[in-house]
Amino acid sequence: MAVLPIRAWPDLVLSAPTAPVAALRDVETLALDMLETMYAAPGRGLAAPQVGVLARLFVMDTTWKEGARDPLVCINPDIVALSEEMATMSEGCLSIKGVSLEVTRPAWVDLAWSDLQGVRHQRRFEGFAAACVQHEYDHLEGRVTFDRVSPAVRAAAVATYETYLETTR
Repeated sequence: MAVLPIRAWPDLVLSAPTAPVAALRDVETLALDMLETMYAAPGRGLAAPQVGVLARLFVMDTTWKEGARDPLVCINPDIVALSEEMATMSEGCLSIKGVSLEVTRPAWVDLAWSDLQGVRHQRRFEGFAAACVQHEYDHLEGRVTFDRVSPAVRAAAVATYETYLETTR
């Protein structure tokens, strides 16, 4: 396994929609490398576009910072239901370091996906896990957190991000 470089916004790959994964064997190494990259970053989710691959694949582990690792590999995920109730949470992004935004999303999400063995799963995610699923799913659609806030909030966040980049060079 290897730690992969994470693409930083405004890299154009982060704005492009992804293609379905045709063969699981083609993404097995990528998925394992993405998990290693996510843990090293350290993050709780990582989508394939963030490492420069336009494939419908993301990995996540929302609880590892508080306990044991429980990695999840989601290949060709589909959101099958969303809560009408909304929740606002602070979200960071490994591709937009130095910025955390309050993002409002459905409070729960039902997700269907395939694992590395090709088994199809469906599960409801709530709370922080629901936000993480939706955040990573957004990456597969070519969206980032800046796309989920008002123009005024986005402008301020982009300025904060640019300042962060200048001070970390």
